[in-house]
Amino acid sequence: MLWVLVAFTLFLLMGMPVAFAIGISGCVFFLQHPELPSTIPIQLTISETQNFALLAVPLFILAGNIMNNAGITHRLLDLAAVLTGRLKGGLAQVSIALATLMGGVSGSAIADAAMQTRMLGAEMLKRGFSKGYAAGVLSYGSLMTPIIPPGIGFILYGTVGQVSIGRLFAAGFIPAFLLWAALAVTISVTAGRRNYQPERKTRPSAKEIARATWAGLWALLFPVFLLLGLRFGIFTPSEIGAFAVVYALVIGLFAYRVLKRATLKEALEGSLTDIGSVMLLLALSAVFGYGIVFERIPEVISGWMLGLTESPNAVLILIVLFVLAAGTFIEVGPLIIMLTPIFLPLVTRYGIDPVHFGLIFVIACTIGNFTPPVGAAMFAVLQILKCPVGAYTRESMPFLIAVSAVTLVLIFVPGIVLWIPNLIFGAP
Repeated sequence: MLWVLVAFTLFLLMGMPVAFAIGISGCVFFLQHPELPSTIPIQLTISETQNFALLAVPLFILAGNIMNNAGITHRLLDLAAVLTGRLKGGLAQVSIALATLMGGVSGSAIADAAMQTRMLGAEMLKRGFSKGYAAGVLSYGSLMTPIIPPGIGFILYGTVGQVSIGRLFAAGFIPAFLLWAALAVTISVTAGRRNYQPERKTRPSAKEIARATWAGLWALLFPVFLLLGLRFGIFTPSEIGAFAVVYALVIGLFAYRVLKRATLKEALEGSLTDIGSVMLLLALSAVFGYGIVFERIPEVISGWMLGLTESPNAVLILIVLFVLAAGTFIEVGPLIIMLTPIFLPLVTRYGIDPVHFGLIFVIACTIGNFTPPVGAAMFAVLQILKCPVGAYTRESMPFLIAVSAVTLVLIFVPGIVLWIPNLIFGAP
């Protein structure tokens, strides 16, 4: 597998798309083992596309794109402004509130960061925010997006690792709000020092809050309906993706009445691009993953880790540090697909709950997207704001410290992650 990793690294440095880098480097393993049938890579690629559980991925992507074109975003933005506009930092506070509320809609940190930057970036600069600070807020604010149902990262991890997607969805709520609180406090402290003013001077009335909540109610109920459907066995994880698409269509066509032929076409076209890239990645990752299993890589790493430490928390910290480093070079989806088969058997041997690990793992993978040198979400924000990497790196450091602190708390106190899943689905 050493030559496979070398080939994969070289392909990435050459600028090859990640899906092809994974698939071609995976074929290097078969060149090293001529005794294996040459048809296996083709069979693996095709058989991976026949995985019924993966049907949830394109369905949730389609549902997210439809909801983004159904008028939900602006209603949630109004609600976020009402709830947090009076806090220090103004639009920065509104941004992270919107990211949390949008978690059940977009499901992707990169998509959420780019969308919010287009919506709020220019306004933040007009109000005196520095480019580096605004970019840091808009990047790290999207961290809550993939851990609120229906986060695509959870679906990929649950499918590859055979972990309950319903329990993963339920596990994301409390950590998401802890991250929101940590970022809100960080913004209040740093904005106070920079004299960034609140967006509004007066406290919102109960009538304003009720009106804004009612306007965004259908979007707020979306993750709740998903969990209820899974909890009571109404839907399987794949079927609930179809429900999400129907729900999004009904909301856009009949509740908000803004989903027209043009916007629906835009949602479908965007979904085709997103689904094509994700499914190609999943199909080709099967070739890469074959060598991992064949060479018994999880067992080798487990033996090394067991010789190094017997502490489950220390193992989680080591994994998080590795994933943070890898995440600076590789996007969230490929990272989850590649590393889940390696690390999940390891943490299971240490008695770590797969849902607890999945939550920590997805957060760590996502944080890597906000850090240099090649964080995808980071560059999406920097490109829109035309912000230098140096300014971003320097001014986003308080946000990195805040989310890292929350991650450590989640590692050492697994009950925070597992309380809602155990309450809804029962203890495993």
